[in-house]
Amino acid sequence: MKQLFSLIIFLNAALGFAQSNELVFLKGKVISTVKELKEVNVYNLRSESATATDENGNYSMFVKVGDTLQFQSLQIATKKLVVSEIDVKKTLLVTQLLPKVIALEEVEIQDHSNINAVSLRILDKPAKKYTPAERRLKTATDIDATASVGMMAGGSIGLDPILNAISGRTAMLKKELEVERQERLMIKVENQFKPEYFTNRLKIPEEYVKGFLYYIADDAKLGEYMNKKNKGMAKFRLSELASQYLTLLKNSNQ
Repeated sequence: MKQLFSLIIFLNAALGFAQSNELVFLKGKVISTVKELKEVNVYNLRSESATATDENGNYSMFVKVGDTLQFQSLQIATKKLVVSEIDVKKTLLVTQLLPKVIALEEVEIQDHSNINAVSLRILDKPAKKYTPAERRLKTATDIDATASVGMMAGGSIGLDPILNAISGRTAMLKKELEVERQERLMIKVENQFKPEYFTNRLKIPEEYVKGFLYYIADDAKLGEYMNKKNKGMAKFRLSELASQYLTLLKNSNQ
């Protein structure tokens, strides 16, 4: 009886060992916070077989209980999974993968603002910065100095500035530049002073504030004070202009 019991235990163990060594067609799926899970490589380290996941993270391969699967890609941290008997019985083996953390070397940001054309002695003073309208006018009216030398040596000078002057293009560009300067002054004033300043302090009716901004846009003194960021003198000039503007409104309504 004792021998029979031992035989049964041996047969069960042998049967279990035989079953654990059977190839099983495993269906699996990888999930991760990484959106792109296509072509995550899945290696069976025992059989040295491999496959890759599809765009949804699904894969399939033959495995045995005890096999080690290794999941690897550029975007996820490598993970190893030992296949258990429970795993092979699942309809779908779901494996959670973690995003790969790439450690960056320390980045040192240095300030090189002191290095410029002046400090390098390329220029004697900082180069003038031109607005779009200033740049167009300069291009249309500039005469190349080298061209003048060429003319003295029997060469010729560029005709663009002369033709622009004759055709009226230069005058048009000067007008555009003036309009641009007026618009920039209006924007500066609006950015520096709140709407309440015009209505409460300067006593400009709310419906005429926009008109007042157009009225002051070509004032040279105000433009000078605003460019120099002299807010005190700018306020004084605005007060003078507001008085003039209100007088004009009063006369026009009579």
